[in-house]
Amino acid sequence: MSAPSARDREIFENLFVLEAANNHWGDVERGLKIVRDFGTVVRYNNIKAAIKFQFRQVDNFIHPDYAGNKEVRYISKTEATKLNMEQFSVLVKEVTNVGCIPMATPFDEASVDMCIAFDMPIIKVASSDINDWPLLEKIASTRRPVIVSSGGATEKNLDEVVSFFENRDISLAINHCVSLYPSEDHELELNQIDYLKERFPEHVIGFSTHEYHDWEASMHISYGKGARSWERHIDVDYAGIPVSPYCSVPEQVDKWFKAFQKSREMSGGAGTQRRILPKREIEYLDALVRGVYAKRDIPAGYVFSKDSFDDDFYLAIPLLKGQLSCREVMNGERLVQEIQANKALSINYIGGPYNENATLRALILERGL
Repeated sequence: MSAPSARDREIFENLFVLEAANNHWGDVERGLKIVRDFGTVVRYNNIKAAIKFQFRQVDNFIHPDYAGNKEVRYISKTEATKLNMEQFSVLVKEVTNVGCIPMATPFDEASVDMCIAFDMPIIKVASSDINDWPLLEKIASTRRPVIVSSGGATEKNLDEVVSFFENRDISLAINHCVSLYPSEDHELELNQIDYLKERFPEHVIGFSTHEYHDWEASMHISYGKGARSWERHIDVDYAGIPVSPYCSVPEQVDKWFKAFQKSREMSGGAGTQRRILPKREIEYLDALVRGVYAKRDIPAGYVFSKDSFDDDFYLAIPLLKGQLSCREVMNGERLVQEIQANKALSINYIGGPYNENATLRALILERGL
């Protein structure tokens, strides 16, 4: 099975995307506090993180007949969170100042041009736009790496959008996402990470979440399933505006980051090759291995055979330094000196490869009691 390219792993792997919820309600000072507070948490935890905004050309995004409509929530929220280019410029600059990656989700073609103007390294495609082909064409024209969220997408939608970016050789990560705000634990569908990894093995798979009960369990599970990028909405308690349930405040994201570090620690190294065994583990297991002891006095010149081994030797713990173990007795090996009953069969009693090979000999001499 293929795996993500080194290029894509470098861009997306272990990347956290922190979305400034509701564009901080159109308040630049609130936005600056979000950036600074979360930038501190990012630095403290040594995390690779992007802080992401939502770009809309509001005057064109909303039909004139519906401008100012307070009954349609999406319209009223879009108008309430409107920021101009100069205001976004202040926020994007601060994202860089705190050591994070600036990023945006453009919801219309003109907003893609804003992404270019601000030199966004990565562009996000919202779940709602996974088959908005005019917008996707505009995003693809930038040649920037893309993260796509899969909330509400059919399998056909997913196959088409992945093929679209693959055919243009554009780096792509795919987020499992449930577009419910907030999401209950039983709605997270984390097994979809398995599905996406199986269907799109050449891409980094992420997890975009709107849960609100816990900041650890889904991290441990999603990391174990192979997710390597994560996204949450973020906010701060500021100016009397309540934090939405699907948003995370700094101390919750701190807990989330620490769960990630614990997941990495517990998962260990690469899953594509056998791990390197630590010396401490080898020494522990060597203490449980049975050593070879003589049942009777046996003269020099004795030749080992599996047919007679049980008549002449027995296996028991402890294994002593320099003693041959149950792993090493071979047909045809020969005693070079007499061994007495109940004595440990040490490497000095035999000829053959375990005695003659310096590396094997050193290993046997150093292990055991």
